[in-house]
Amino acid sequence: MPVIVVANPKGGVGKSTLSSNIAGYFARQGHAVMLGDVDRQQSSRLWLQLRDASLPRIQSWDITEDQIARPPKGTTHVVLDTPAGLHGKGLDAVMKLADKVIVPLQASVFDIYATQDFVRALAKKKRSEGTQLAVVGNRIKDHTKATEHLKEFLQTLDIPLLTLLRDTQNYAHLAAHGLSLWDVPANRVEKDLGQWQPVLDWMNA
Repeated sequence: MPVIVVANPKGGVGKSTLSSNIAGYFARQGHAVMLGDVDRQQSSRLWLQLRDASLPRIQSWDITEDQIARPPKGTTHVVLDTPAGLHGKGLDAVMKLADKVIVPLQASVFDIYATQDFVRALAKKKRSEGTQLAVVGNRIKDHTKATEHLKEFLQTLDIPLLTLLRDTQNYAHLAAHGLSLWDVPANRVEKDLGQWQPVLDWMNA
């Protein structure tokens, strides 16, 4: 059962957006998907509540009587949305579960500096845990110095940059209705689907 974790200790970088769209993709492929909120804000759980019952089903955690969260029976794919400030024992626990970790990162000097120690720590952990790690540039504006700074920063790390996702209102409009890119006609989001293909290839490899 593959476990995809979306993590970055910086808030507001788009973790829930990536998590919900990853879950939406797997569900559209016919998999039994669980989208779990490790984040106290429970953004992914809210997205699930907004999701229409006619869409491919995505479940949340099963909470047992002793308050232990578990994937529902029959789950084949797990996506975990993590909180800002993830570190220490919480990070260790998530890394032990994860098969693959995606770090969303915006092209902002503040986001880069806030994230760099976390990314380096993950790079060390992946060698001991056997977890695959990659970065996704999020809310990117083409041909800006900020985007070039992001690329330069990532070249200093031994971590692949999968793709750059553009800054578009498509994600906000879809999220407001519990939708992912794969729940609407492809011609509405064709450019975005193209940008996601390297992420899908990496997750399915």
